[in-house]
Amino acid sequence: MQKDIWRLLEDITDPEIPVLSVIDLGIVRDIVLHEGDCLEIIITPTYSGCPAMDVIAINIKMQLLAGGYKNVKITQALSPAWTTDWMTGEGKRKLKDYGIAAPNPKQQVCSDKLFAPHEAVECPHCDSHLTHRVSEFGSTPCKSLYVCDECKEPFDYFKCH
Repeated sequence: MQKDIWRLLEDITDPEIPVLSVIDLGIVRDIVLHEGDCLEIIITPTYSGCPAMDVIAINIKMQLLAGGYKNVKITQALSPAWTTDWMTGEGKRKLKDYGIAAPNPKQQVCSDKLFAPHEAVECPHCDSHLTHRVSEFGSTPCKSLYVCDECKEPFDYFKCH
């Protein structure tokens, strides 16, 4: 039964990054079947106050109702806080293919003659690590805006947290 539910959840995408599923993001924490056939899905937001979580919760509930599950409850768990370590490798690959730099597994520092030391963020367009941050916040609070010094393209970087 749980495998069927996980498969249904793979079709729920993040409204802000539609190439990622809620499974890719790692925000589905648990699936619990309670007495009386109540199905509870526990999710954790990627960012405190993430406005996409309400849409995601509604989409999960609608998908499960359409899949034949009648009594569905969505619970948001804030602790422990979500971390980019919970994202799948496939999700990180999808981000890069979409033009968003995936979070670094470890905070790497790059230094060169032109710029002060900074996190080494790989450009999703040309794979260069010669990039720099333009703004702490990109198109959403969970992303920063970067520019590649090699290909000159701007891109979002999904922040580590």
